[in-house]
Amino acid sequence: MQAFLKGPASISTKPVAAKEKSAAGSSGEGKRTKPIPWVEKYRPKNVDEVAFQDEVVAVLKKSLEGADLPNLLFYGPPGTGKTSTILAAARELFGPDLFRQRVLELNASDERGIQVIREKVKAFAQLTASGSRSDGKMCPPFKIVILDEADSMTSAAQAALRRTMEKESKTTRFCLICNYISRIIEPLTSRCSKFRFKPLSDSIQQQRLLDVSEKEHVKISNEAVSYLVKVSEGDLRKAITFLQSATRLMGGKEITEKIITEIAGIIPKETIDELLLGCQSGSFEKLEALAKNLINEGFAVAQLVNQLHDTVVESEEYSDKQKSAIVEKLAEVDKCLADGADEFLQLMSLCALVMQQLTQNT
Repeated sequence: MQAFLKGPASISTKPVAAKEKSAAGSSGEGKRTKPIPWVEKYRPKNVDEVAFQDEVVAVLKKSLEGADLPNLLFYGPPGTGKTSTILAAARELFGPDLFRQRVLELNASDERGIQVIREKVKAFAQLTASGSRSDGKMCPPFKIVILDEADSMTSAAQAALRRTMEKESKTTRFCLICNYISRIIEPLTSRCSKFRFKPLSDSIQQQRLLDVSEKEHVKISNEAVSYLVKVSEGDLRKAITFLQSATRLMGGKEITEKIITEIAGIIPKETIDELLLGCQSGSFEKLEALAKNLINEGFAVAQLVNQLHDTVVESEEYSDKQKSAIVEKLAEVDKCLADGADEFLQLMSLCALVMQQLTQNT
């Protein structure tokens, strides 16, 4: 019986192995064509591809030509190209082979307390670097330490960095990246050349989005691209992510403004107008029903706060006194939401104040 069972098994081993081999081959091929997010796919590969940040690009180009590089501090809103710029410059400076050895990148997700600064960063900074590359090009005799999201580092860790920046200036350059420069201690900012990354202009964003759409064969109208730029508020990363999400949702059909509104979680203007009319009616029961409906529809109250701010400030129907009271309440609600307060209660509190302001003079 065993011999009988063994026979066919031994006969079928080769084809099975061949099948496994072919399966492994196909999975290998699948890995090679592995899809990656468009944000990473279209990240600038060199300094020339960085859009709109002329001052930084000019400084980095000089360093690529052989001039020395100062310690850098990049600050500005998210999605404006801070990390992409320094990574692109480092790749050009060191080449693909030396990039891993010469660049230490620490993000907010990594541990960056005082102990890590004293041990890991200090040990990396003390290493000497040669001035040659495998491809024969000149290579600067220093390394780069990139501290991304530096504004989330503790003051003690930032203070520990001061001495290292001074002592290891011959072999290491530091690049601090943050959203809020006010959270970086003064001794560090004085040791760095500061560059502010501006929110990208509408024309630059439109051009980039049209380039990505063309390369990915995405059907999108010019009106939808303009709306996408408006929704992303100068954040190119957010715009490209929304574009990819909309493309996946539509499955090859043309992307419209309505789809982008749904993807971005934008509250329709009609809904906001309806809520303001409910506030003007003076009926608390009606207001409560509208607020519940807004929450049940899945809209974020933080998004409502942003849009309501623009609507109130730009409106000519309200007096300056009414505007100031409503905007002050919007700021208070925004702070409470950031601290984790209940969305429905904050929305009702906001609507109650708006109703009070709009009905007290009538």
